[in-house]
Amino acid sequence: MTALALRSLRRRAGAFLASFLSMFLGATILMAFASMLDTAVDGDVSGPARETLIMMASVVGGWGLLLVVFAVTSTLTLSVRQRAAEMALLKSVGATPGQLARMIVGEAAGIAVVAALLAVPPAILTGRALLGMLHRTHQVPAAVGHSFGPIALSMGLGITFVSATAAALITARRAGRVRVTESLMEASTGTARMSRKRVVFAGLFLALAADLAVLTVTVMRDEGSQAMATAGQADILAAIGLALLSPLIMRRVTALLAAPLRSLFGVTGDLAVTTMGRRAGAMAAAVTPVILFTGTAVGTLFMQATENAAMDAGGLVKTAEQKSIETLNLVVIGMVVLFTAIMLVNTLVAATAHRRREFGQTRLAGATPGQVLGTVTLEAVVLTVTGVLCGTVASVFTIVPYGLARMDSATPDGSVWTYLGVVALAAVLTGVTAWGAARRTLRTPAIETLR
Repeated sequence: MTALALRSLRRRAGAFLASFLSMFLGATILMAFASMLDTAVDGDVSGPARETLIMMASVVGGWGLLLVVFAVTSTLTLSVRQRAAEMALLKSVGATPGQLARMIVGEAAGIAVVAALLAVPPAILTGRALLGMLHRTHQVPAAVGHSFGPIALSMGLGITFVSATAAALITARRAGRVRVTESLMEASTGTARMSRKRVVFAGLFLALAADLAVLTVTVMRDEGSQAMATAGQADILAAIGLALLSPLIMRRVTALLAAPLRSLFGVTGDLAVTTMGRRAGAMAAAVTPVILFTGTAVGTLFMQATENAAMDAGGLVKTAEQKSIETLNLVVIGMVVLFTAIMLVNTLVAATAHRRREFGQTRLAGATPGQVLGTVTLEAVVLTVTGVLCGTVASVFTIVPYGLARMDSATPDGSVWTYLGVVALAAVLTGVTAWGAARRTLRTPAIETLR
């Protein structure tokens, strides 16, 4: 099975591109922030500058780790789900669950090693850019040079490899447990049931988010900007919790919108409803980065706006620590925007390319290319609206508690244009990527897609 995994990687390189890019970008982020620890150790830094470097590495790098593991798991799960027919064929010729697991884990491990090694040069450049930002904001002396050493390498290589293999084990366990007939049915319909463990973990993340929201309003109410320590984590946990529930959410949304879409858009609407109902698992994978992007970006931006308003109301001048926190917030937003944007593009491109045969069959059944593109566009609209609404709900876990703790107001500070900007970016990324990938797929003659 190890040899089969290596041959699979060589012959199906394009199919593993989404997983590779997630691991590559994740390793870059992890090593770039971990290099701040190398800089703090090797640069003989002390005082507030050392605290800033350690805080940036631990806080931002820690949440980056969580997002990376979640993203890698999502892309690997999507990849294995798209290969349900292949898995069923291997089982039918005698492959055991253990052999399938070794093949899937071997593929993931091979991708992780290559991705992590290739991520070293961009991680060095990103680390230097982060330190340069701290130099420009006078949080770290200009004399402190960037160091990229054993801490960054061990964390980047080790965490990427461990997270990839762990995600592959989780995915392989389910693939090996499903019977051949169920695998064939899943391959033909694209549907998959939510496991109880997934529901339990979703509830756990949402409960943790609610707990942090309560702590922000109660324990951290009179602690000033220190309340960000609890409030800033709540939206990420809530977004992950809702993302874990995304298969259920997408099924409910599809059922709710079925009648309106069919009545308003006719054949195109009917095709969209049919495909969304049949592809709940793939739709859930696509909506996940939209939820993470919207929840984290909106929550962090409006939390910082509330902090700025609280400082202005009190006529206070920001201390070095508060400037450091603001910088961290901006870095978090930048990291989340970049990572989730690439994750969204990867997922949509992989999911749309996998539908090449489906598009061909639909066209041979009488649908025009315009109707197929219209179907994909409607799906993208539903994905965007669903992801934005869920992300907005996740952001409330941060915005409202922090507003109550700092300003005694549940109404968030900040401009509505900030929110609309986040929504517009999510819509553009989703719509343009899905439409472009579908248009490229439709260039192939319908009859050739069946080969």
